[in-house]
Amino acid sequence: MQNPEINPALAGALAERGYDTLTSVQSGVIAEEADGRDLIVSAKTGSGKTVAFGLAMAAQLLDGERAPWTREPLALVIAPTRELAIQVSKELQWLYAPAQGQVVTCVGGMDPIKERRALAGGAHIVVGTPGRLRDHLERGALDLSALRVVVLDEADEMLDMGFREELEEILDATPDGRRTLLFSATMPRPIVALARRYQRNALRIETIGEREAHADIAYQAVAVSPTDIEHVVVNLLRLHEAETAILFCATREAVRRLHASLTERGFHAVALSGEHSQNERNNALQSLRDRRARVCVATDVAARGIDLPSVSLVIHVELPRDAEALQHRSGRTGRAGRKGVAVLIVPFRRRRNVEAMLRSARITAEWIAPPTPEQIREKDLSRLLQTLSAPIEADEEDRQFAEQLMAQLSPEAIAAALVRSLRTDLPAPEDILLPGDRDERGDAGPRAGFEGSTWFRINAGRRHNADPRWLLPLICRYGHVGRNDIGAIRVAANESYFEVTPRATPGFLKALRRATIAPEDDGLVIEPAPPRAVEQAAGPARQRGAKPKSKRVSA
Repeated sequence: MQNPEINPALAGALAERGYDTLTSVQSGVIAEEADGRDLIVSAKTGSGKTVAFGLAMAAQLLDGERAPWTREPLALVIAPTRELAIQVSKELQWLYAPAQGQVVTCVGGMDPIKERRALAGGAHIVVGTPGRLRDHLERGALDLSALRVVVLDEADEMLDMGFREELEEILDATPDGRRTLLFSATMPRPIVALARRYQRNALRIETIGEREAHADIAYQAVAVSPTDIEHVVVNLLRLHEAETAILFCATREAVRRLHASLTERGFHAVALSGEHSQNERNNALQSLRDRRARVCVATDVAARGIDLPSVSLVIHVELPRDAEALQHRSGRTGRAGRKGVAVLIVPFRRRRNVEAMLRSARITAEWIAPPTPEQIREKDLSRLLQTLSAPIEADEEDRQFAEQLMAQLSPEAIAAALVRSLRTDLPAPEDILLPGDRDERGDAGPRAGFEGSTWFRINAGRRHNADPRWLLPLICRYGHVGRNDIGAIRVAANESYFEVTPRATPGFLKALRRATIAPEDDGLVIEPAPPRAVEQAAGPARQRGAKPKSKRVSA
């Protein structure tokens, strides 16, 4: 690669790897105005950041085209997770190999004695995770007195994971004259504060535009009943049949439960959470890399630093806590120029919250209906036809067997048997209640047993995709009543109203007072309804002179 701003030794390494052009972030860090300055770089995952900071710090590491002999490291790269640190280390090793640069990796889960021995032998670049680096620093095995440049890779994730104290201790031990390169996909306040404390006159390099940040990711959102979340996950996986999919949950227990459910249904899935050992984590990631598994169920923290270019589908099974978490999760797909899909599964009462989160993240999401079994079967047939239409190279044994089949079976029978055999391993799609499948439970007339019924209000309406057949099991579960004790259900714009038989009303009220709202139903409110609100919800029936069968009840 011919570029006057790149050291010839590194240019040779890039040429051997097939580089003919630089990405925007790589060009930005070696530009004339960035020479020797502290940098704050915003770049999305998969944009070539590792090579970028490898090129940026070459002037501080190399004398001519060679790295000078040194016992103390000249550069320190800090990454949030073991996987990312190892990945960065491998990239820097081939980049600096022509210059004879030595790279030492220090991460949790590895033998610390071997790491200390490697550090004592001398290294130009040390790459590590915050906890292990601090441990070596406190034991005297890591000497930062000669350090010329520090790189904080994915700094926002390190702060999210609680490494502020470790980062500050490490940075405080570095020389005042060192150069600091900060790479972060987002710039929350803690990152800004860190930059102000440890950088001087930093140059901001912004390679993520509002649209470019999500250009390779198609965002979708599907509003569902909380009771259908798992079914929607199954159907999304079956609809996309992604090479690799990551499913995000909020807790270890949720990961454990969903992983078990998917495995039982026939999906080849692995789990990643804080309860898994490093060895289990390594095995899970290797299963995804060699295609033995295609689905990864993970918590936010456990998925940090995962580098799987084959991920084309991310499903937010449980909603992220904020816009930054949404971006971090979704960033596992759409990497290195590949296209990806990120789907948010939204309990219908949380739709407003999600819409606000998307606006905050400047993301435009398409609201879609849950995939139906019919759509999935149609997609299966399309994929199957594409697979069978692909050209193949058959050997003599295959041709002989094909001739035997043709002699014994008709073409239709052979095709049917082939289709059946190819579809055998596919998990069955789930039936999902769609908005069009409503049990209206309207006001066609008074039902027996509902004379003098009590009306209640629930804070979910059409805006939340509420539906009578979604609401009915929810009401029965929290009110400890049967379906036959619930009468008409009227869905308004922002709330819904339903009637309860006089016989069941006392127990219903008592159950509501004792009810504990489940996490997936966060924000749910069920309370007696004001008569005027019920009359307004009746709509045309009231205009025809019908009198609402309701009375005011105080809990």
